Amino acid sequence: MREFDLRNLISCFFILIIQSGFAASSPNSPIRKTSSKPNIVFILADDLGYGDLGFLGQKYIETPNIDRLAREGMFFTNHYSGAPVCAPARSAFITGLHTGHTPVRGNFEVLPEGQYPMPDSLVTLAKVMKQAGYSTGAFGKWGLGFAGTTGDPSQQGFDQFFGYNCQRYAHRYYPGHLWENQVKIELPGNGWTQKTTYAPDLIQEETLEFIEENQDQPFFLFMPIVMPHAELAAPEDEILKKYRLKFGDEKAHIGGKGADYGPEMSIPGYQSEPYPHATFAAMVGRIDRYVGEVLAKLDQLGLTENTIVIFTSDNGAHQEGGADPDFFDSNGQFKGYKRDLYEGGIHVPLIVKWPGKVKPGSKSDHRSAFWDWLPTFAEIAGSEKPKGIDGVSFLPALLGQAGQKQHDYLYWEFHELGGRQAVLKDGWKLVKMQLKDPSKMTVELYNLNQDPGETKDLSKDHPEKVKELEVLIQEAHQPNPVFKLF
Repeated sequence: MREFDLRNLISCFFILIIQSGFAASSPNSPIRKTSSKPNIVFILADDLGYGDLGFLGQKYIETPNIDRLAREGMFFTNHYSGAPVCAPARSAFITGLHTGHTPVRGNFEVLPEGQYPMPDSLVTLAKVMKQAGYSTGAFGKWGLGFAGTTGDPSQQGFDQFFGYNCQRYAHRYYPGHLWENQVKIELPGNGWTQKTTYAPDLIQEETLEFIEENQDQPFFLFMPIVMPHAELAAPEDEILKKYRLKFGDEKAHIGGKGADYGPEMSIPGYQSEPYPHATFAAMVGRIDRYVGEVLAKLDQLGLTENTIVIFTSDNGAHQEGGADPDFFDSNGQFKGYKRDLYEGGIHVPLIVKWPGKVKPGSKSDHRSAFWDWLPTFAEIAGSEKPKGIDGVSFLPALLGQAGQKQHDYLYWEFHELGGRQAVLKDGWKLVKMQLKDPSKMTVELYNLNQDPGETKDLSKDHPEKVKELEVLIQEAHQPNPVFKLF
């Protein structure tokens, strides 16, 4: 009798193990073998201001998914873009070089379509990840070289690209075509007056498919979302309807004439928009929806615990196409907008979620910048960082560990609007403007530790500090034959 009971007990024990295994393998509780290398999802909004997010005080726009990301991850209060505009910001991101060294330092147009191409000789972030065994994909806006040139995403380390190759063409949310690697994907029914396919939604579909297809291997997913960059355009759905009800009747934005780049690339200025505030809010709301969809996909596939999700913006809020950053208080406490080297142009929000590694709901005051991502990801992937870059890995800060190496200084340059430079060291920031005309050049000095809004110019009170920082500016800038600052 005892032997029978023992046999039954053992049988029941194994049955319970098998049943629990089937239950854990159900669609609601997926089991996945954890890779030693985490997946990385890098979400880059376009022209999203520091104050456009709910958890940072936005009063008009709801961003529940991004707010959730902040609660589940770490928020960096002192993160900086590579530049105050698109192409050089992305160049700094993928090369680990600030704008005094990175090859693309401005939005240099190459007609009829595309921007000045990145050279293919540099070791880029995507190349490092690919060499470390990652599948690499970029979905959204590229802007670093047309298909077939050295700047093509495939020449910079990406296995797959889908979206706008040309950042100027990305001004259109209902474009005539997108690009899948080197293949032009026509979008029939789109045009200046026709609006059939909202391109960001199509790009999002491809993004989620990339996660599906690469769920069994480590992947690096770069999501340079095109919103809320000008122009103002959003589909007629529940998000837009909600904000139209919220804002009511508005003063319409009347579009401009703009430039003509040929029949197919004709851009007759940003379109008119009868509800500019509601449309802008809906575009930010759509970014938030995309973030939620990515998080849900990771949950569905059992990838959440082994995936780093990062959210930031490429520069500060813009003023084109009917956007109204003052109404939304888009840059919060910071002075300036896109194209400024004031904090409002380059100080961007950063959230990093890494389950089991990064403390949920935490904050870091570590000063970091776009050129730090290459060495940080290289260290995470177990690869050696390239020699001669400006970036510093901030993995210790991410993990809440001691011994985080600090930058001696951060540097930026901007080649439009007369030429501008800025340097930041120990909280002291020097901003130089009108560099192309010495008779008009100005110098401003701010103490960000005491005055983050840059309200008081201290250059006359601290001439010795101005001289000290000017030496660093001269040290940081290396001449570039294509992008001439002076």
